[in-house]
Amino acid sequence: MNAGVGASNNDPIDLPWRVTPSGLSMVLEYCRFHVVPDRTYKDKQSFDDRYYQMDPKKICEVSSAANSLQLKSLVDLTSHALTKEEKLEPIRNTMDDPRIRLLNILYARKRKELKERESSKSVEMEEEHSDQRSVDDLLSFIKRDNHGFTLFQFYS
Repeated sequence: MNAGVGASNNDPIDLPWRVTPSGLSMVLEYCRFHVVPDRTYKDKQSFDDRYYQMDPKKICEVSSAANSLQLKSLVDLTSHALTKEEKLEPIRNTMDDPRIRLLNILYARKRKELKERESSKSVEMEEEHSDQRSVDDLLSFIKRDNHGFTLFQFYS
């Protein structure tokens, strides 16, 4: 635990080592906004949408602080924001956070799945080819069996 300084120099606040100052400030900003009872759902939603625009490293920092401080609503929000990340690039885990390790594993699986999906699409496209034969050739093929006999006749 890191000893922080609260409102008084005599009463330090013990913080988990994973809580960084910038992560704590984001957690406090979230709490200050969401504690106001007159906020509409739309206001809260627009405030929370900022987390979807943040850098994944910053989201992890906030998520780690929220998890350490047992703030479930913010943990859920940041976790959801991380799962919406489109880049799926591994995140550097400087704090050895198990959730970031798990997220990197999930990102790796998703990258592999997307890569397999792309390769299967290209294989399907290669397999899909058009028939270059003329209509007359196709009709003559339909009329004859393997021994050259006519299977059916077209009447005109």
